[in-house]
Amino acid sequence: MKRLFFSFTFTLSILSTVFSQAPIHYKQPARNWNEALPVGNGRLGVMTFGRVNEELLQLNEETLWSGGPVEKNPNPDAINHLPAVRAALNREDYEGASKELQKIQGLYTEAYQPLGDLLIKQPFDAQPTTYFRDLDLQNATAHTQFTINGVTYSRELFVSAPDQVIVLRLTASKKGTLNFSASTRSPHPVSKMIISKNELSMRGKAPVHADPNYVNYNSEPVYYKDPTGCKGMRFDWRVKVQTTDGKVTADTSGITVSDATEAILLVTAATSFNGFDKCPDSQGRDEKALVESYLKRASAKSIDIIRKAHIADYQRYFNRVKLTLGQSGEAAHLPMDSRLMRYAQMGNDPELEALYFQFGRYLLISSSRPGGIPANLQGIWNPMTRPPWSSNYTTNINAQMNYWPAEPANLSDLHTTFTDWIASAAKTGKETAKNFYGMNGWTVHHNSDIWGASNPVGDKGKGSPSWANWAMGGAWLSQHLWEHYTYSGDEKYLKSYAYPLMRDAAQFCLDWLVKDANGNWITSPATSPENVFVTEKGIKQAVSVATTMDMALVYDLFTNVVHASEHLKMDADLRKTLEDRLQHLFPLQIGKKGNLQEWYKDWEDQDPQHRHVSHLFALHPGRYISPLRTPKFTDAARKTLEIRGDGGTGWSKSWKINFWARLHDGNHAYKLLRELLKVTGIEGTDYANAGGTYPNLFCAHPPFQIDGNFGGTSGIAEMLLQSQDGLINLLPALPDAWATGEVKGLKARGGFELDMNWKDGKITRIIIKSALGGNCRLKLPNALTSAKLQAAKGKNSNSFYQVFESKYQTTTPEAGRFVFDLATEKNKIYILGEN
Repeated sequence: MKRLFFSFTFTLSILSTVFSQAPIHYKQPARNWNEALPVGNGRLGVMTFGRVNEELLQLNEETLWSGGPVEKNPNPDAINHLPAVRAALNREDYEGASKELQKIQGLYTEAYQPLGDLLIKQPFDAQPTTYFRDLDLQNATAHTQFTINGVTYSRELFVSAPDQVIVLRLTASKKGTLNFSASTRSPHPVSKMIISKNELSMRGKAPVHADPNYVNYNSEPVYYKDPTGCKGMRFDWRVKVQTTDGKVTADTSGITVSDATEAILLVTAATSFNGFDKCPDSQGRDEKALVESYLKRASAKSIDIIRKAHIADYQRYFNRVKLTLGQSGEAAHLPMDSRLMRYAQMGNDPELEALYFQFGRYLLISSSRPGGIPANLQGIWNPMTRPPWSSNYTTNINAQMNYWPAEPANLSDLHTTFTDWIASAAKTGKETAKNFYGMNGWTVHHNSDIWGASNPVGDKGKGSPSWANWAMGGAWLSQHLWEHYTYSGDEKYLKSYAYPLMRDAAQFCLDWLVKDANGNWITSPATSPENVFVTEKGIKQAVSVATTMDMALVYDLFTNVVHASEHLKMDADLRKTLEDRLQHLFPLQIGKKGNLQEWYKDWEDQDPQHRHVSHLFALHPGRYISPLRTPKFTDAARKTLEIRGDGGTGWSKSWKINFWARLHDGNHAYKLLRELLKVTGIEGTDYANAGGTYPNLFCAHPPFQIDGNFGGTSGIAEMLLQSQDGLINLLPALPDAWATGEVKGLKARGGFELDMNWKDGKITRIIIKSALGGNCRLKLPNALTSAKLQAAKGKNSNSFYQVFESKYQTTTPEAGRFVFDLATEKNKIYILGEN
C-alpha cells in the first residue's frame, strides 16, 4: 500500500480530534458484554468494549444462522395423535393429554451465529490519565477517547447502511504516534487470506446445526458437516485499511499500522443466505462477490462522504420523534452506570426516561431495516454459537414485542422487515398445519428462525407441551399484518399481501376449533404459554382447552379478517362464517377472586406470579378488553395484574407497562418503568430475581433479551397516545411525574401523526398531520378551544377506527367527556390550541 501524505491543514484537523460526550457515556472500558455498546445498520452489528490496549469489536451479520431450509414433515407419525389428545381432554385426563401431545413435536429451530471478533491492539506502556467512551444516539456513532503520555487517542465507530461497511477511524493527537495491529478470530472453522497488503479476509461456514442452549443430551451439540451439501452457511468478512499516513503490513495474523497519525479501517461481511427455502451452501449467493462489491464501493469514498451519508440515512428514521419529559439537572451529565445507580436510589431523572424511549428506537433502526431479516431475541448482537434460546424468534410473545413500537414510534417502514418474514413462516406453516394436524391454512408454534420454522419444537417428544405445543403463533403474527395496514393505509399491501395471509391463518383456526359440551367453539388442546394450572384435585398440568389467551387470539384474528374482508369486499361467505364463530366463541370468564380467568376452569396457578400474563393479550396488544368499552372485564384484568404482582423478567415488566397503560393507570405503568430501569449486573438465567437494565441499557431478562427494550419503548408510547379504541386517546396514562412535557411525531392508526404539548397534566397544543384524510376523533384530558373541533357524535366514520362490538361491551368510547371530531383532508396539517 502506498504511504499517504496529508497537507498541513488536514494534519491539524487530525490533531484536534476531540469528541464531546454523549448522554450515554462511561469513564472506563466495558468489563463484559453487558457493558459494551451496540452499533449496527440492520445487517451488520458491532459490540464495542472501548478497551485501551486491546479493543474488542464483536461482530455479527444478520443472516448468519446455523442450519438450512426446514424439513417439512420431520415427524410423519405426529398427525395420528391429535384425536387421542382431544379424547383425553374430553374426559379431563390432562396428564394423558400432555403425554400424547408430546408425540406431536418436530425439530428444534436453528441458532443465530456470531461472525467473530476484531481485536485492535495498541502497545501502551502506561495507563490513561483521561478516558471516556460513549454512544451518540443522534448520529449512531460510538467513540472512545483517552490520553496516555500526553497523547490523546481517539476511535470513532459507525456502521453505514448506504455503504454497508463498518467504519473505524483511529487518530492520535501527536503526529506519528498511532501504532496498532488488527487481528481477527472466529468461533467457526475459518481460513484467513491476505487479499492485499492492506486487506485481510476471513472465510468460513456456520454450523449445520446448533442445539438450543438448554438441550444437554447430545454429544455433539454443534456440528459443521452436511453430507447432502445443503446446510452450513458460508461467510466472508474483510478488514481493510482504507487510508493512513503510516506504514502498513499484513499477514494471516493480522494487519499492522505503525508511525501513523490517522488510520481508517473498513470492515464488512456477507453470507451465502439466499432465502428461507434455498440451501445456503449448494444454492447460496456468492458471498465473496458481495463483500468485494461493498468494499469496492466504500473504498472509493472519503470518510467524510461515508459519514455524511450514514448520518443522513440514520436520522431520516431517528429524527421523526422527539420526546421531552422534563429536565434532569446534574444527573444528565453523569456516566450512564452512575446515572442508573442514582436513578435507582433517588429517581427524578426524566431525561433518562426519554432517553430510554429513544434508545429503543435506536436499537430497532440499528437491527431491522427494510429488505432484511427481523430483529431476533438479541436484535443482531450475539457472541455465542449456542446463545440463550438460540437467539431465535420466540413467537409466543418475544418476536412480536420487538415490533410493538414500530408503528406508534414512527418506524412503520422498519415493521416491514417482520411482516415480510411472516410469509416465509406461513409457507412452512402451511406444511405444518397439513402434516401435523391434517388441517388447512397455516400456523406457527412458539419458536421460529431465519428458515421460517413452524413445527412444534421439542425434538420429537423431548419438549414440554407447556411451551412447545402452543399452536396459535399464526394468529398472533397476523395481528402485525393488520396493524401495519391500519397505520399505513396501504391498500395494495392489504389486498395482495396481508389479507391473503390473514385469511389463511383464520382458515387454520376454523379447522382447529371444536365445540364443547355447551356448544361453544373452543381450542383443543390449549396452553397458556409456559404456565401450569392446579386442578381442584391437585393435578398440575399445562394442557387443557380454551385458554383465555387462545380465545382472545382467535377473536383478534377473526375480527381483523372480518374488517379486512368488508373493506375489500371479498370473501362474503368466509366473513359470515367468522361472524358466526365469533358469536359462539367460548366466553371470557371472571374467576372467584375477581380476576380474568386464565384457564377453561377457575383453577389456581402453580406459580401465581408467573412471568407470562398471556391471558391479558385481550387487553394488550389485543383490544378485546378496554376501560372505554368493557369496564367490568377491565376491572378483572386489573385484579389479574394485582395478583400476578409487579415482578418478573425484563420483557415481562415491559409487557406489564403496556398493560397498565391500557388500563389508563399512568402511575402504575411508571412504577414498572422505574423498575425496568433498575441497574443490574446479574447474568445467567434467573426467573425469580429478574428484570432490570444492564449498564449499557440493554434489558436484563436475565440474560439480555432485546424485546424488553422494545416493550419499554412501546409502553411509553402507550402512556402518551392510544388509538385502538375507535378514537385517538391523548395522554391516556400520564403519570404524575410527567405532568409537563412535549412529544413530536407519534403515530396513530389511520395515518395520523401527532405533536402535542402539555402542562400540569393538561394538553395545551396539538399538531395533527393527516396522511390519509378522514375523521380524526380525539379524546382529550381537558377541553381545548378550537373552532375546528366538534363534539363527537355516533360511531367514528373513519374506517380505520371500526371497533367490533362484543357482547361484553357496556359503554362506548364516546361516552366520556372531551371527545371531539376533526374533519381532515389528505396531506393537510391542523394546529389546535396555543400558538
